[in-house]
Amino acid sequence: MATEYSFDVVSKIDQQELDNALNQARKEIAGRFDFKHSKTSIEDKEKEITIVSDDELKMRNVIDIVQSKLMRRGVSIKAFDWGKDEPAAQDTVRRAVTMRTGIPKEKSKPLLDAIKASKLKVNAQIQGEQIRVSSRSKDDLQKVQQMLRALDFELPLQFVNYR
Repeated sequence: MATEYSFDVVSKIDQQELDNALNQARKEIAGRFDFKHSKTSIEDKEKEITIVSDDELKMRNVIDIVQSKLMRRGVSIKAFDWGKDEPAAQDTVRRAVTMRTGIPKEKSKPLLDAIKASKLKVNAQIQGEQIRVSSRSKDDLQKVQQMLRALDFELPLQFVNYR
């Protein structure tokens, strides 16, 4: 039996679910009457999604469609930084949406403070863009997970790598 148990707190996006949600949004836009003969497109790259539409009203509708598809697929919209509308070529509007993965050091400090303030017998340390929480008691680790889920943190948190 192990003497030390641990898990990692991460913030990441399931790439497959993101692709599925964006494909569903593209299909819905292609089938909607109000987007007929529209220059609307959704393109995704490594860490960025670019949305192009005819005007601001259609842009808001596209963003609403994308957000609803993301939520249905279980992808948190907290993981995205929804930029501002910019004018683009051919009288269109472009919006760059960046994906936030990992927990930066300045964002992880409030999490570490919350874990330490819980007065549980756990050790928490920053390891790159994730936080490792370890303890001798599995119950304490579960209490930390419940406490972190209850926090309204600005990034979506997942718990992985149980040992």
